[in-house]
Amino acid sequence: MKYRQLACVLAVMAMATAGCQKESAGKKPGASSGGKLRIGVMPKLVGIPFFNAVEKGAKEAAAELGVALSYDGPVENSAEQQAKMLQTWIAKKFDVIAIAPNDPDQIANTLKMARKRGIETIAFDADAAKEARAFFVNQATYEAIAKSLMDIMAKNIGPEGKYIYLTGSLTAYNQNVWMREMEKYRKKTYPKMVNLSKDPKPSGEDQALGTRVTLDILKSYPDVRGIFGMTSQALPGAAEAVRKQKAADKVFVTGLATPNTMRSYVKDGTVKEFVLWSPVDLGYLTVHAAKLLAEGKLEDGTIQAGRLGTIKVIGDQVLLGDPIVFNKDNIDKYDF
Repeated sequence: MKYRQLACVLAVMAMATAGCQKESAGKKPGASSGGKLRIGVMPKLVGIPFFNAVEKGAKEAAAELGVALSYDGPVENSAEQQAKMLQTWIAKKFDVIAIAPNDPDQIANTLKMARKRGIETIAFDADAAKEARAFFVNQATYEAIAKSLMDIMAKNIGPEGKYIYLTGSLTAYNQNVWMREMEKYRKKTYPKMVNLSKDPKPSGEDQALGTRVTLDILKSYPDVRGIFGMTSQALPGAAEAVRKQKAADKVFVTGLATPNTMRSYVKDGTVKEFVLWSPVDLGYLTVHAAKLLAEGKLEDGTIQAGRLGTIKVIGDQVLLGDPIVFNKDNIDKYDF
């Protein structure tokens, strides 16, 4: 009789334990009592100054908000590697995933998988397919970036000057939208300016490759007067080529890059002006937005984002603010 009673007690305990395990497995990590919200932030690639600065801001916000942050990405601009790393984060049941996609279409199915499993998803820096993410943390409006870059180019090569685009990846959504908006603005505002590149020249987010491609451009297009470097690796790559050829008095170079990367080129006159926003602030805002999204508090209107103050949310876009124009007069005020 005692053995039968003991067996019954053990059976009941086993059922209770199994029930608890099943319930625990269904909970999100940050939802448990006293647990930290877990946020994964994935750049296009790690190890370059722009995304190092993003990481700095993301970690600052994570410490301020008390969330657990994982910041990691591929070592090259590979959508396939991003997808593989995301699958690991999905398996770990992160609460929110923020990503700067190398290819919005290739990464879409993986992001959709995350959403189906209860993980919130947002894009930052470069947008993802809208059905694969809830919000996009945008550094500035596409129109504002396009206007700033094209106005700078027109001012320096004239309203009839000829220019070429040097981009990073041909599939990067944000770069393609910027160039499309720049062409729309140019046709309306500077109709006599000429885009010599039927298609943008890719540099693969590789500064050395950007230099080699620009050297080819200078040889193949003797009448080019301006080069747009559309990424933080393309612009210094183009600047290095112009410096090597001592062509700064003939070819104006501008685009998007960090001030620390461009400082020497600005100081020696190779580059007169270029545009960017603060990638530190972009990383900081992305983590703030991710936390608000997890809490169900991210919506059209405005949000409060720590030291950034009031931030506009227009539809499904969280807007950091207007781009900054850097030149020799202000570049030493910035350190990123």
